[in-house]
Amino acid sequence: MAFRLKLVPDETHFNFFRWQWLTFGVSAAAMVASVIITLVMGLNFGIDFKGGTTIRTESPTAFEVGDYRQALEKLDLGDVLITEVFDPSFGTTKHVAMIRIGTTDQTGSVTPEQLNEVHSALQTVDPQIAFAAVESVGPKVSGELILTAFYAVGAATIAIMFYIWLRFEWQFALGAVVSILHDVLLTVGIFSLLQLKFDLTTIAALLTTLGYSVNDTVVVFDRLRENLIKFKTMPLIDVMNLTVNETLSRTVMTAVTTALALTAMYVFGGDVIRGFVFAMLWGVFVGAYSTVYVAKNIVLWLGVKRDWSKPDRKEAKDEIPAAFRDAP
Repeated sequence: MAFRLKLVPDETHFNFFRWQWLTFGVSAAAMVASVIITLVMGLNFGIDFKGGTTIRTESPTAFEVGDYRQALEKLDLGDVLITEVFDPSFGTTKHVAMIRIGTTDQTGSVTPEQLNEVHSALQTVDPQIAFAAVESVGPKVSGELILTAFYAVGAATIAIMFYIWLRFEWQFALGAVVSILHDVLLTVGIFSLLQLKFDLTTIAALLTTLGYSVNDTVVVFDRLRENLIKFKTMPLIDVMNLTVNETLSRTVMTAVTTALALTAMYVFGGDVIRGFVFAMLWGVFVGAYSTVYVAKNIVLWLGVKRDWSKPDRKEAKDEIPAAFRDAP
């Protein structure tokens, strides 16, 4: 007999909206708290957003990133990020690394003396190392990157709202946008609270999370629209409960499988992508929550029209499922 893993039973009757005011109140409080925490504690900006120097090193011998990092820790340079560059065209005699050092003075770059110290420290690990290129990102450029990142998130949100408005109704679009705002604020808030590094990879994770959350929301909205056509006289809250229960298995399975892959990346992926993966992992759970308890609450309060199609000759029976009224 074949074994099937089921995280959720085939049929559920949970009343997701019994505590709608409490769940939405908790979400609103979390959004406000995230804004306050961010304003008070600030964000731990990475080199992309606060300026710094990028050094491209080349060596004919293989190296370990950990050895480079250990050699530079003695210099007390602050924020240092080291990544190995892989390219099939390099061959076996060319090994490249990118070293990014955060701002150390008003110019947004390391001083020539510090650059010499870095070179000397790395030579103790790899005597044949050479600096192929040295580039600096000043405060002005980093400020422009922050503004560009803000524009990217804003443009994505507006595009998503417009798409959902065209596909469904304006109530659905407003619910999705509030849900997106909830996900973004809570992600930024947790990064501020834990003082995790916030850089361009975090912005990429935010945009990816928005897409994931909206995809989940659209799936539930599609089923909701079908049920609104099928059950024309059933109260909206009961149609929504029915819809969420029908899509619960898909939502949970998608969130869990995605979280498993991200957890493996977080544990084994190394420091370079850890911030990106954490933002994605946090966004998966926050997005699944906001799909039900933020987006759907907004639609429930605003109400929707029930005339998407002409009534059938034999309308479906619109009995209110008693299980939803008595469910936990």
